[in-house]
Amino acid sequence: LVHVLRHYGLFHSVCVPRFELRGLLAIWNSLLAMFSIMGACRTAPELVHVLRHYGLFHSVCVPSFIEHDRVSGFWTWLFVLSKLPELGDTVFIVLRKQPLIFLHWYHHITVLMYSWFSYTEYTASARWFIVMNYCVHSVMYSYYALRALNFKPPRSIAMLITTLQLTQMVVGCAINIWAHGFLQTAGKGSCNISEMNIKLSIAMYFSYFVLFARFFYKTYLSTNARKGKRSVKTTVGGGSNVDHQVQYTASSKPVATAISASLSAAAGAQNDKIKAQ
Repeated sequence: LVHVLRHYGLFHSVCVPRFELRGLLAIWNSLLAMFSIMGACRTAPELVHVLRHYGLFHSVCVPSFIEHDRVSGFWTWLFVLSKLPELGDTVFIVLRKQPLIFLHWYHHITVLMYSWFSYTEYTASARWFIVMNYCVHSVMYSYYALRALNFKPPRSIAMLITTLQLTQMVVGCAINIWAHGFLQTAGKGSCNISEMNIKLSIAMYFSYFVLFARFFYKTYLSTNARKGKRSVKTTVGGGSNVDHQVQYTASSKPVATAISASLSAAAGAQNDKIKAQ
């Protein structure tokens, strides 16, 4: 998918004019915002109820939100399915000729794969991840919808969204650490989460934290950001559809050139190998 998007994006940037698509973008983000708000309203009460009446162990180790709660189970199923159409964010980026940054496509693809994998295992700790994702996306896509409608929310809102995303990653890592501890003390029969899932999840959340922290620093705290010398995206995800113009510094060009040269060399070596055979 990434290979196709990159090559199509390269072709599209040269041969096809830029599409504005602001009306469609506003509708798209509004639909995702409403879906996320409804999802948060239908799944968060179950998490709060479990924490109040059964405690942290149950919330991390017992998948009752899928097996016994029909409402939460239904919205969990919708959450997993929604990760596929959310790739539409990337389509808007390509059609509007905006930079497809690593954080954007890496985040979308890994969330899609992990969500589907976790659903097949009825991973108990996923109730936390789903509620957090719904809540953050409720704010995030609402912000994107306003931007697409030419409203200009204060910069502090964009900072708040990225801060919420960073908080989500920290909590995600903490939940996985707790899950690992419960798995060791209670045993696999009492805690419905696999060791493989914990490893994948904590690696994913930690990588997100590093990437989002780097994004936050470059966007809001760096010298260029403070002086207004460089305008960058307000956040990651669907928001890439309404980002500001990006002015790349000259320092990024040697990196791109080196990567391109490495890829060309690798392709040449592969062709020579094929010819030799």
